[in-house]
Amino acid sequence: MTWRLLVTEPADGATNMAVDEVLWRGRRAGTSPPTLRFFAWAPPTVSLGYGQPLDQDLDQAVCRALGVGLVRRPTGGSAIYHDGPERELTYSVAASNDDLGVGTDLLASYRWVARALARGLRTLGAPVEIVERRREYGPVPAFCFARTGTYELELGGRKLVGSAQRRHGKSFLQHGSILLDVDAARVAEIFLASEPLATVATLAEALGRRPAWDDCVTALSGAFEAEHGITLRPGGLSAAEAGDVETLAREKYATDAWLAGLP
Repeated sequence: MTWRLLVTEPADGATNMAVDEVLWRGRRAGTSPPTLRFFAWAPPTVSLGYGQPLDQDLDQAVCRALGVGLVRRPTGGSAIYHDGPERELTYSVAASNDDLGVGTDLLASYRWVARALARGLRTLGAPVEIVERRREYGPVPAFCFARTGTYELELGGRKLVGSAQRRHGKSFLQHGSILLDVDAARVAEIFLASEPLATVATLAEALGRRPAWDDCVTALSGAFEAEHGITLRPGGLSAAEAGDVETLAREKYATDAWLAGLP
């Protein structure tokens, strides 16, 4: 099966989230192919989970002082600090259960993505492990990397990849953050709660060097093809998709109402 491989230039939070939603909408309508996307953020941005409180979990004044953007994702989960292509690679998958050849079980799609991510990261030299079941429950932490969920990836018992998903029928959007490195001091400054950075793993730590963003894209793309027998064809957004992204970014993701979590 042929998929689109979409590698986009660093963009602000509203644009990045609008692209992901447009890809998902298009796949749901059958007007867009299944798409694997890799992207980065400019400026560095905190993305909040769909239902996450804005004022309780992070210091907005610190974000403004540091030039850090804020955006609310269409998916759930906890906040992630996206620190630009030097320290972070973000992926997204917009597809359907039929594209993956799996049933309607939510976890089956998570597992499908996790297997490819793990294969790519191991190719880079990182001995990652897939967490088959979440190890602890209770209140959701403010910071995504404070707890590992089912079919997320760890390195030496610490979280390396955080992912979130949104579904509509058989179609879904899953996106997540892969830490090349981390600015621990900045993360601690942004988030109000005391989150144990001891739970965070990075590729820089695993490899003894910070890997290049492009090298990670190459390894992960090859892994999706090898693990699942798909063909990735590099491509861009269609004219219709690009127009929808511009509208959605402006009218939804860049608005104060959406960021505040208002209907």
